[in-house]
Amino acid sequence: MEGQIHVSSEVGCLKAVLLHRPGRELESLTPQYLDSMLFEDIPYLAQMQEEHDMFAQVFRDHGCQVHYVESLLEEIFADARLRSDAIDHLIGGSSQLFSPSLKNIITDHLRETSAVELVDYCIGGLLKSEVDDKVKQKSLSYFIRDAYPYYISPLPNLYFTRDPATVVGEGVSINVMKTETRRRESWLISLLAQHHPLFASTRTHSAYTLGSSIEGGDILILNDKCAIVGSSARTDVWAIESFAKKMLAPVETGGEGLREVIVVQIPYTRAYMHLDTVFTMVDRDTFCLFPGVENSLRVFCMTMKTQEQLEIIEAASLKQALQRALAVPSVQIIRSGGNDQIASAREQWNDSTNTLAISPGTVIAYRRNVVSNETLEHHGITVIPIRGSELVRGRGGPRCMSMPLNRKDPS
Repeated sequence: MEGQIHVSSEVGCLKAVLLHRPGRELESLTPQYLDSMLFEDIPYLAQMQEEHDMFAQVFRDHGCQVHYVESLLEEIFADARLRSDAIDHLIGGSSQLFSPSLKNIITDHLRETSAVELVDYCIGGLLKSEVDDKVKQKSLSYFIRDAYPYYISPLPNLYFTRDPATVVGEGVSINVMKTETRRRESWLISLLAQHHPLFASTRTHSAYTLGSSIEGGDILILNDKCAIVGSSARTDVWAIESFAKKMLAPVETGGEGLREVIVVQIPYTRAYMHLDTVFTMVDRDTFCLFPGVENSLRVFCMTMKTQEQLEIIEAASLKQALQRALAVPSVQIIRSGGNDQIASAREQWNDSTNTLAISPGTVIAYRRNVVSNETLEHHGITVIPIRGSELVRGRGGPRCMSMPLNRKDPS
């Protein structure tokens, strides 16, 4: 029985999705902080929002309900206790607050906010200048400051809702982000998973191996029996093993009842930060792959040998592992850029393989990746092109920008 939260496929008809519309947090980006904020350029926010609105409209036009992180947070922050707990977390988690008196000032400032305003601070951050007039007894730090302008950092990467959490079956995996810049994103989604009625019937999985990380761009749901996880620059082996044990456990004991987790090791570089930047599923038995990594992939199949021990076997190839997991005689792997090596490399930089299936054989992709889109169409895949000249500046495509909440199982 499919509830409000259900994902057992990468390509099943998409019924509900979680997005975040880019906001003032993107205006925090300045050249000196681009690297720490995981950006390589400064986007033009107004155009970025226009592009994102058109992206969201594609979902609605295809019968998919769109939920926004910020709207759901506003709803749960109507609860005064949750609002108070969130403020305590924001203050305790800020690396810019050392003075007890300053913490009290900022706590009081946040307690005066409405639910809408608190969400804005959670995502957009709190500038030092916003509380200057409330500081009566000025310490040395008031006069001599480091250059960083925020007491509470903004979350400019939040529009990539794919990464902080992943729906697997009827459960939600609260992922662990690699960088400090993004860790509060997982906390925000965990608040929704624990307290919003939309997630009332779901299981929540968290507490992966201490010190390790796993991000949603590395998690693909092949079918109701198998997930694929990328071993990448953002997802490490310890977290993958922990994730696998949780997902392979029976539903009766709090797991998701998967039979297998396929691990795909990709080059550990920022250019291929997640598996879905080089590999996505576009139809029931069809995948898109950036050919530049094809010869460097290693593939491992994990199952539960005992209640606590994983059995890990290296597969002969990615294609073989996919065929066996899907129980089909063959799978089709479409190489982005066709046979044009230059086009493939150019378009991969703009996320040509980061497609998002909204139904079997129909995907959303950036319009600018002309050769890769034509290649997909030539192989029978319907491509819905979207504008993304500003959205792409954060180095992510349609799959990165969406967290599926509900998909109809493909027949």
